[in-house]
Amino acid sequence: MSLHPKIIDLTLNRMERLLAALDHPERKLPPVIHIAGTNGKGSTHAMIRAGLQAAGKTVHAYTSPHLARFHERIRLAGELITEDTLAALLEECEAINGDIPITYFEITTCAALLAFSREPADFCLLEVGLGGRLDSTNVIPKTDLSVITPISIDHQQFLGDTLGEIASEKAGILKRGVTAVVGPQPDEALDVIEEQARKLGAPLLVYGQHWHVSEERGRMIFQDETGLLDLPLPNLIGAHQVQNAGAAIAALRHLRLDELAIEAAVTAAVWPARLQRLRCGPLVDAAPNAEIWLDGGHNPAAGAALAEALGRLPKRQLHIICGMLNTKDISGYLRPLADLNGHFQGVSIPGETATLSAEDTVLAALKVGFSATTAETALWAVQIAAAQNPNGRILICGSLYLAGQILRENS
Repeated sequence: MSLHPKIIDLTLNRMERLLAALDHPERKLPPVIHIAGTNGKGSTHAMIRAGLQAAGKTVHAYTSPHLARFHERIRLAGELITEDTLAALLEECEAINGDIPITYFEITTCAALLAFSREPADFCLLEVGLGGRLDSTNVIPKTDLSVITPISIDHQQFLGDTLGEIASEKAGILKRGVTAVVGPQPDEALDVIEEQARKLGAPLLVYGQHWHVSEERGRMIFQDETGLLDLPLPNLIGAHQVQNAGAAIAALRHLRLDELAIEAAVTAAVWPARLQRLRCGPLVDAAPNAEIWLDGGHNPAAGAALAEALGRLPKRQLHIICGMLNTKDISGYLRPLADLNGHFQGVSIPGETATLSAEDTVLAALKVGFSATTAETALWAVQIAAAQNPNGRILICGSLYLAGQILRENS
């Protein structure tokens, strides 16, 4: 990280140069499933991986960002990359790159692609880091399936200020003649995706047109032209996860997986910090009678999905502990959560230069209707919440960087 700071500069030139020097590992991958979108990429990725593995397939997987350890980003044939393998790959990429400028995400993506090219697998799942068209993962010349999860406003400084502009960047992963599964989209975003697909002759499998998914009487119902599936609700909590599961199922049906594998996709998938219940560790010890939940969502759509999911849980007094980056739309994120009438504590994210201060977080919370105070740390905030209501529900939220710190400290 010291050699290659987290500078975001959307271009593929540096990636293409280094990959050429590495003898083009991006051309030597197993069949690639490429996933873009604003919300739900990681959850959909996890469900597709769970389904493929249940069908006996070996799967390489690349995701970002990591939460507790960098190794979470790279799975080789289903297993987290080892320390020795990761170190050797990074050293190899560093030696070949030399002193030529390259970003943190670019060189680590090159290392992942190099690893994937050297070990056999049945599939390679690639999650876009930012956008799509100029994302470092979009150097793959050919994919076997594209997936675009719901698009909303986020990362405007890089992707554009309108849904149409952002959708244009996300649709940049579409490849000529390659089928794409498209999750629920605003009309403005869907219009752009459909136009780009038309230009490329890329068949689409669109939510609401080619496949449908809904929750009915505590079950999940999925239907496409192949037929109807009556499945358990996803292991991941929330109505938005039903939609994410629908996209994963549409992808797995396209790959002709059987119903047992598809059921495993929704019941066996694990994806930390997506409305995750914490059940052990120092935070739980500090509030033994409370529910403690962790979520890394950080944009307005994520806030709305989180509020909807919390509203479905049995009633308990809610206490929100929130830390966010200063690049995010904090008011848009907090507004739907304010309707839940929870008490609010703002924290900063230790070690993150782009953190919003606890004071500014509280000011934003007050503006949308919270009763709010600051706290020095998340642990201190949990202790305060437990003292106020020992049997309450505590939600720690606002950033994947905060979530990662919580998972590291609470392990």
